Amino acid sequence: MFVIFLFNAIRFSTTFMFGCTGETITEKGGNLNLGIPGIMCVGAVGGCIGESIYLKSLSDISRINPFLAVLIPILFAMLFSGALGMLYCFLTVTLRCNQNVTGLAITTFGVGFTNFFITLVDRTNFNVASKSFTKFFPIQDASNWFVKLFLSYGVMVYLAVIIAIIAAIILNKTRLGLNLKAVGENPATADAAGISVTAYKYGATGIGSAIAGLGGLFYIMDYLNGSWEYSIDAMGWLAIALVIFSIWRPNWGILGSILFGALYIAPSYLNVSFSQKELLKMIPYIVTIFVLIVSSIRNKKENQPPASLGLSYFREERY
Repeated sequence: MFVIFLFNAIRFSTTFMFGCTGETITEKGGNLNLGIPGIMCVGAVGGCIGESIYLKSLSDISRINPFLAVLIPILFAMLFSGALGMLYCFLTVTLRCNQNVTGLAITTFGVGFTNFFITLVDRTNFNVASKSFTKFFPIQDASNWFVKLFLSYGVMVYLAVIIAIIAAIILNKTRLGLNLKAVGENPATADAAGISVTAYKYGATGIGSAIAGLGGLFYIMDYLNGSWEYSIDAMGWLAIALVIFSIWRPNWGILGSILFGALYIAPSYLNVSFSQKELLKMIPYIVTIFVLIVSSIRNKKENQPPASLGLSYFREERY
């Protein structure tokens, strides 16, 4: 029973993991993108559009190519969500709009865009295509706990972990990552040192949004086996909370995502009423607030958000 619970928690946590990694990259550059919930929704519908186009191109569904059935939706999801991230960047970096207001507007737009266009997408045979997402290792021995916990997931679960690890390495061990963190901490100093603040903010937000969009695609095509559910934006808000919980570290976000996933699905395994289940789903947010309070009390620089997070950079004020 515990192995099954942990398996489902890890699988469910992948949605958070993509969103957390993407938002962490974005925030390291100084952009507080509250549009992540909407971006994850757009990533989901973009991936569904890509899948629908591919399936319609087949004369016989039995001839489906598992590689293309996964790759094409991933590319479409990243394209759609990345484009919305670039729109956010244009408004906040180029036009210097308020980041909080812009992020909320992006979320509202993304949810509305998704709810409209998903009704136009032909989702016939999505249940067949979803099998390409849910199986990666051709191992069926579910009785073995090691196989069940480590070798029984779809390709996107492993992709989420790999992306988070690569993001952590880049942010902490490369010039690119150090420059990005410099932009997030003090853009004026970074600008004076010859670092293109605008380019780094656009790049971090675009890439971060594209990664976050994969969370929405995973939730639909893998976790829900191709069916649709209007709750992706709720996963996006949890992903933003998870960034704080993981103290802006993508590698910590992996474990944090699994914890959040376990806390979120735990009520389903408990014999409690519906209202009690909803109360239990508040635990991840309460834990996040607790971590934020503790990190503020300890006041260690490495546990704090980027100093310029949420602030627009005005180059003329440098002088």
